[in-house]
Amino acid sequence: MSHVDEQAGSRRDFLYYATAGAGAVATGAAVWPLVNQMNPSADVQALSSIFVDISSVEPGTQLTVKYLGKPVFIRRRTQEEIDDARAVDISGLIDKASENPNKPATDASDANRAMDEAGEWLVMIGVCTHLGCVPIGDGAGEFGGWFCPCHGSHYDTSGRIRKGPAPQNLHIPVAEFTDNSTIKLG
Repeated sequence: MSHVDEQAGSRRDFLYYATAGAGAVATGAAVWPLVNQMNPSADVQALSSIFVDISSVEPGTQLTVKYLGKPVFIRRRTQEEIDDARAVDISGLIDKASENPNKPATDASDANRAMDEAGEWLVMIGVCTHLGCVPIGDGAGEFGGWFCPCHGSHYDTSGRIRKGPAPQNLHIPVAEFTDNSTIKLG
């Protein structure tokens, strides 16, 4: 084998590698805009979590805030509402499971749906699980909780479906206390 044949092989190898490298760079440059457009926009990222001041919410009242385009009910329950919710036998509920991402793999008992151990704070997405209407609160409906006027779903003081076409309890968002007067949603 001559010196010229060795050089030709190495030149050929170089051209193959250079062409493959250029092709990989060109493919990456073409694909990146397609992948990048799937990232959330700046306005969506800004709404990914909000802080809510709950210092002015009195027992027996609720605050409604907008989070990710949906109403969120933040209710400070009275002891009577807590007692009513905790007295319910969950075996008789339509939806016995929990949609509480803050306490995964739990049932729909009131203790698992409330934000705090005492059960005073209840945070739920204010959208009926039937067809997406906004339920009316402040003791509405047959069970003292919320009533959906669109198709007649009744929720109790813990936001659990008790009567009507809704298949699930009112959903609970990811939420946590950051201090005694602030709840972080998201």
